Amino acid sequence: MFTNTFASVLLASTLACLVTTIGIYTIRKYEKWGNKNVVYFMSFAAGVLISVSFVHIIPKSFRMDAAAPIYLLVGYMGLYLFNRFLTAFVCNERECTDLTMGVIPMLGIGLHSFIDGIIYSVTFNVSIFTGAMAAIGMVLHEFPEGIVTYLLLKRGGFSQRKSAISAFLAAAISTPLGTLVSFPFISRIDQATLGILLAVSAGALVYVGASHLLPAVEKENQKYSLIALGAGILIAVLIVLSKG
Repeated sequence: MFTNTFASVLLASTLACLVTTIGIYTIRKYEKWGNKNVVYFMSFAAGVLISVSFVHIIPKSFRMDAAAPIYLLVGYMGLYLFNRFLTAFVCNERECTDLTMGVIPMLGIGLHSFIDGIIYSVTFNVSIFTGAMAAIGMVLHEFPEGIVTYLLLKRGGFSQRKSAISAFLAAAISTPLGTLVSFPFISRIDQATLGILLAVSAGALVYVGASHLLPAVEKENQKYSLIALGAGILIAVLIVLSKG
């Protein structure tokens, strides 16, 4: 069981790393296409993340521990406050240097990607299905994340080569690193504690989908973004219902 779970977690986090890398490569080689279509990946990922959290992960965490609702709030607000801190730190003055605009968001995305690796460890330790459902949305949002990281570094004055390498280190390789660091500890904890961690993870997933991806999608105002969002919701719900 341990071997199968570890293999699944490592596969999911490695796939996330690969998808992020593809996003970086795509925006570097095909900048026009990437900028044009990234909103659809973001919409679909948001639909999956929000749906799988509310339909599957949150109810499961509530069954595992009575304190889960509190930790759901902790997960959501924790990621919200972290992002607010980054925003205040980056632009606490009216004028921000180009270097700060590139490097600080890159560090924030790097930490976020590291946390993604931990979320894989938590969800797959609950069950392979729970982990797979979380991974669908998580992996899909890695593609635009790679693009965004690269573009921020480019705007910060980095060369194409340095932007690509830095984006890979921050947004891509940090995810499997988070998995490798966290898995040995998470695989040994009891079910109640796992339920708490699952609730925290669900709060983080809801934040990524509803408060991070969807506002970015709305700013783009692309014609078919609602269709992509609906497709993500439908697919997530159908998979959960077929399992139930």
